Amino acid sequence: MKNNPTFKSDLSNIEFSLNERISGHAIQNPILGLIKADHPDFSSDQYMAISELNFYREKYISNYLLTEIGELSHLEQHVIGSLKEDTSLVSEVEDEIETRTFGQIVADKVATFGGSWTFIICFGIFILLWICLNTFIYLNKGFDPYPFILLNLILSCLAALQAPVIMMSQNRQEEKDRERAKKDYMINLKSELEVRMLHDKLDHLIQHQQHELIEIQKVQIEMMNDILSRIKM
Repeated sequence: MKNNPTFKSDLSNIEFSLNERISGHAIQNPILGLIKADHPDFSSDQYMAISELNFYREKYISNYLLTEIGELSHLEQHVIGSLKEDTSLVSEVEDEIETRTFGQIVADKVATFGGSWTFIICFGIFILLWICLNTFIYLNKGFDPYPFILLNLILSCLAALQAPVIMMSQNRQEEKDRERAKKDYMINLKSELEVRMLHDKLDHLIQHQQHELIEIQKVQIEMMNDILSRIKM
């Protein structure tokens, strides 16, 4: 009975069947890098067994899957961290807009009340009571008889004081609108830049994954060819 020829693996110094011998030149670079990481003395001119090569093929695929899971976890943590930090400009805009001095608060209150139906109705009732009191009760002999000079003076003073207060509130509103427009521009610009960066990251990630998937497919094809060759033998 004829003995099967064997060879000694340069990787582990173990004897294997000669049919399992494979040269280092036929090994893909990613897998060859894993082999050299564990065995620095191994070179492309040496030989190893197919079973040993399959071990490193499986190790390469496992490392790729673990790396992809790690990258997904890192992206998830980055998104959650961004949400927790709240680095957006929206909250800063609202804080700056709501910062008001005491005079600005008073001007806003006066403008709000002076431009409402409550003020119109209350002031109309006041004028009507003034006229009725001096005309029908005091019979034009009271403190402000017809033509109501004192009432005209009060109305003029009220209009003279109310107009600049309302203008102050309007000026502040215009300033607030300009500031809001600047912040809107900054937010839109930041969003555009983040979208561009996101597109670049996605393109880089897709290219990286495509390259790695092609390498894995090559490894799988080699493993399938080895299995087919063993079946035919």
